[in-house]
Amino acid sequence: MQLSSKSLADGKPIPQTNAMGKPGADGPQPAPNKSPHLAWSGAPSGTKSFAITCIDIDVPTKPDDVNKQGRTVPYDLPRTEFVHWLLVNIPASTTELREGQDADGLTPKGKPGGAKPYGLPGVNDYTGWFAGDANMAGTYHGYDGPWPPFNDERLHHYVYTVYALDVDKLDLSQDFTNADFKRASQGHVLGEAKLTATYAIYPNAR
Repeated sequence: MQLSSKSLADGKPIPQTNAMGKPGADGPQPAPNKSPHLAWSGAPSGTKSFAITCIDIDVPTKPDDVNKQGRTVPYDLPRTEFVHWLLVNIPASTTELREGQDADGLTPKGKPGGAKPYGLPGVNDYTGWFAGDANMAGTYHGYDGPWPPFNDERLHHYVYTVYALDVDKLDLSQDFTNADFKRASQGHVLGEAKLTATYAIYPNAR
């Protein structure tokens, strides 16, 4: 399979258009947060649906220094994953998503879930990130773009993956997580394709 994008380039920075946060004169501020254009081809025979994930693989494992003025998140701090996009049950006839189709702007408290004509969006990890913020807490479905710590020394890498599945639909609730997707899709993935892009707010990230 092949995955391409008019919004993203493999190994290159994600445009601020497709991010949730961006640098500002007085600190980070909201960005346009449009889901990127994606197109895929070469699906294996027997493909009945597609799924998409976007996962940041460079998230700090300790919050001690995150977004703290006068401090930085060390480059060599161990890292973990943060899910930015889950979309399943994409019809086999769909091989492209336009920019902004699954997100167009920051929605405080999260976009509503439920099946869309282009698929079923799952719950991303901003749900946990904003849990303690009275203005932002909620259930975040579908795509929400990068907003890494403004003081993180490490450049973040975002892995976009499209999966070809041998089932029309995965049996998942509208509030499914990446762990739920992994369980439900086990044994049903016929092929996949990846694209990795980068993003940082800290000007000296590497």
